[in-house]
Amino acid sequence: MATEIGRPRDRRIDAAVLRATVELLTETGYAELTVDAIARRAGTSKPAIYRRWSGKAHVVHEAAFPVSAATELPDTGTLAGDVCEMVRRTVGVLTTPAARAALPGLVAEMAADPALHAALLERFADVLSRGLTERLAAAAERGEVRDGVTAGEVIEAVAGMTFLALITRADGLDDEWVDRTAELITRGISA
Repeated sequence: MATEIGRPRDRRIDAAVLRATVELLTETGYAELTVDAIARRAGTSKPAIYRRWSGKAHVVHEAAFPVSAATELPDTGTLAGDVCEMVRRTVGVLTTPAARAALPGLVAEMAADPALHAALLERFADVLSRGLTERLAAAAERGEVRDGVTAGEVIEAVAGMTFLALITRADGLDDEWVDRTAELITRGISA
């Protein structure tokens, strides 16, 4: 067990930085956002931010895409219900003002920097590696899912379809879109 040396980090600073990041993202967008501006808004220093996060992309990712009940794997009791709820939650997360402001810049940085891409997605690894993989294996044993369907493929289908729809549809993503998209994905992975 590792023991931290020194004074424990102040969780209030973490919360203030994340809150400031969300506020500034919605006001200025990703490109204009700076760590200096986040520090000023949060009432802290740049070094305090860099002790907690490696850089702007990391703090923005955590602020715009918090690990919360919305990112937990749903358990509705059916594969179709789980996929539908995954799509609904993905829409909910990706349509917040902070997420909409963060996505273009984060996607560009992640595409240019594979190490950053891997580091940011690591935050959600538990959902993929344990929860969804186990859920798909159980569904495959029940004959609901084709053998070989991976958690990564399901996440790519859900997030990819949602992300593309966000940037191509002017009419928004309503319940009908969620239901139709979930049905397409469920049929695609079904045995």
